[in-house]
Amino acid sequence: MKALVYHGPGRHSWEDVDKPGLRMPDDAIVRIDTVTICGTDLHILKGDVADVTPERVLGHEAVGTVEQVGSGVRDIAVGDRVLVSCISPCGRCRYCRAASYGQCRNGGGWILGHLVDGTQAEYVRAPFADNSLHVLPDGVTDEAALLLADILPTAYEVGVLNGRVLPGDTVAIVGAGPIGLATIMTARLFSPSRIIVVDAAQQRLDAAKQLGADVTVLAADDPRSVVAELTGGLGVDVAIEAVGIAETFELCADLVRPGGHLANIGVHGKPATLHLETLWIKNITITTGLVDAHSTPTLLKMLASGQLDTSRLVTHRFGIGEMLEAYDVFAQASDTGALKVALFRT
Repeated sequence: MKALVYHGPGRHSWEDVDKPGLRMPDDAIVRIDTVTICGTDLHILKGDVADVTPERVLGHEAVGTVEQVGSGVRDIAVGDRVLVSCISPCGRCRYCRAASYGQCRNGGGWILGHLVDGTQAEYVRAPFADNSLHVLPDGVTDEAALLLADILPTAYEVGVLNGRVLPGDTVAIVGAGPIGLATIMTARLFSPSRIIVVDAAQQRLDAAKQLGADVTVLAADDPRSVVAELTGGLGVDVAIEAVGIAETFELCADLVRPGGHLANIGVHGKPATLHLETLWIKNITITTGLVDAHSTPTLLKMLASGQLDTSRLVTHRFGIGEMLEAYDVFAQASDTGALKVALFRT
């Protein structure tokens, strides 16, 4: 079969690899029907995720059809159309029993495209299939469901829930890439009074406006002053970092009010400075996190009922054999306008 293989920082190829087979009783083999590329994959290609070793098949988001199941699988059947979650929980360890699935200590968590071969391929082996695969309702399209593999639950859990967004809050989201845009959508579920979005690219700010941002600010236009003016000098109730670089984290720390929350979503490959000399007195709560995907069933119900609309997040579509072209388009988002790309089996 064909797959996108990582060969070390800056090197990847679409090449022939062995088709995966069942290894454990709770495995399933899924034929990939629709797949996407994540900003985390770009971080991996830059060398920011040291645990990813050369020859790894990348990818952790997909929709597909179950082709084979192990003897221990109970709730997933051959022929099921499923969402492949970015998190593969064992369901038994102390973290999984507390719904902290991303911290699984029994060989699960974020493993696809990280510690085991992932979804950017024609087939994938899905460990812990009963827990990591979600059967899709008939009315939900592959493309719509694809956004629930990672970015919607990540935005919702690591940004909105960790940030404790409440009705009437003023929320600042720094970064209007796919995660930032998904954060706007899911923050809206809690009726904040104002969502302010900061980004370096006007076209992404335009997308943020379409998805519900009340105020957009170019990074070059002094967002600190803009937020101070909008909040009477107080700062925002919740600042959400959705980029993964030191400058944006430090900006969020400057934007949040005393007693507020700073929720970091971005994947950081380099250190950021924590200015405790100014933050210690402000009662700031700072959270980080890897998505647990405990919210996926809830988000899937909302998608099926029309309460969530992911259609505007996919801007570019390809055949799965055009994987390298799709990577180029996604990586050059400032030039191409790409938000999320979707690749389909042809």
